[in-house]
Amino acid sequence: METSCRLGGARALFSRTMSPLAVRLLLLVCLVLPLYGVEKVRNRGYRKDPDADKVRERQDDHFYGSCLQGPGGTPGRDGNPGANGIPGTPGIPGRDGLKGEKGECVNEIFEKPWRPNYKQCAWNSLNYGIDLGKIADCTFTKLRSDSALRVLFSGSLRLKCKSACCQRWYFTFNGAECTGPLPVESIIYLDQGSPELNSTINIHRTSSVEGLCEGVKAGLVDVAVWVGTCADYPRGDASTGWNSVSRIIIEELPK
Repeated sequence: METSCRLGGARALFSRTMSPLAVRLLLLVCLVLPLYGVEKVRNRGYRKDPDADKVRERQDDHFYGSCLQGPGGTPGRDGNPGANGIPGTPGIPGRDGLKGEKGECVNEIFEKPWRPNYKQCAWNSLNYGIDLGKIADCTFTKLRSDSALRVLFSGSLRLKCKSACCQRWYFTFNGAECTGPLPVESIIYLDQGSPELNSTINIHRTSSVEGLCEGVKAGLVDVAVWVGTCADYPRGDASTGWNSVSRIIIEELPK
């Protein structure tokens, strides 16, 4: 009988002439060595791997510890505005832009500043006793058509009559009364004299006729003072400029 046993990659042959005890020991060694190799391989296969344990734990948690996801909640409200942040650093200055096209030349018209323009004509003791007609005139150069004329006559006026009477003193501009907006005038009305003394009232008072007239064109303007009657009243005995200075003042005013 020939028995063979593989140990460590070497082959040993034994003859049939070996003693029975040696044969038994050899068989025992051949049986024990394979079992020891299998146990070593088994222990090697059960060596713990940390990464594998972590993967296994995650799988277990997912399988046993997870819950079903419920419906989404109501969206929350916006929070209060936050405080202003720290100002940023200044940016890089920009570059100059492209040069623009040359503009058109426009001639601007500037109005000349307003210059005072006035005139005065004066007389010493006119002593005009007429009841109807022109008393005095004064020529004025008006610079602009869109301006107004302020006129003033100052002098002594008187009206005398035995019964009710009325006289009217007024301005004309180039022979026509003012229409912008109304005539420039003054009146004196006298009811009657004094029956007890059988005489009439005879009072001379310094009075004035003054006003503004618009709508008079530029150029030479003949400004005159006239005396006439009042509507629906008889005329009396009028007197202008007695024993005193009389004057006409004309002034051009911007509108």
